[in-house]
Amino acid sequence: MSQTTKRALSASLKKLLAKKPLDKITVTDIAEDCEVGRQTFYYHFQDIYDLMEWTFTEETSRAIGGKQTYDTWQQGFRQVFEAALENKPLILNAYHSISRDQLERYLYDITFHLLIGVVEERSADIPVRQEDQRFIADFYKFAFVGLMLDWIRRGMKDDPQQIIDRLSVLIHGDITRALQKYRTDRPFSDKQG
Repeated sequence: MSQTTKRALSASLKKLLAKKPLDKITVTDIAEDCEVGRQTFYYHFQDIYDLMEWTFTEETSRAIGGKQTYDTWQQGFRQVFEAALENKPLILNAYHSISRDQLERYLYDITFHLLIGVVEERSADIPVRQEDQRFIADFYKFAFVGLMLDWIRRGMKDDPQQIIDRLSVLIHGDITRALQKYRTDRPFSDKQG
């Protein structure tokens, strides 16, 4: 029942965002649209931003759907773009409001989750420290999210597949090359060259 109520509150938030900006929506508006009391809202969420974060997380989990391998990362990233398009009012409102940092954190988290799976898979036969794997995933995460934030800033008009295709060409084989540079069985002087 708890998840059902959370999903209903999330649906009400998305519905209201299609009509007005985030800073004009109140907890009362969401509760009334969802036909629950304010206390029900506060039983599940601290505030509207908490509901937004939960909504982002739910949409992302559904979007990525296990696409965290080298052969499927492009599909996973495309699904993140598609989830953003499905929730365009929510994403644009978050981007253009004080909750932009929440949107960025959300994008960084999901992108890291997607990329660390790829990095771990590619490093299966390469001795690389876990902190170096995380560093590589972080490096690519910032590039991916930068592209996505620019896409959002421009109104989400460009075809996500074109962005992903160009990104795929750019990084083809680079994750493996980066892992090779961080091998623990290489002398330190070789790593700097």
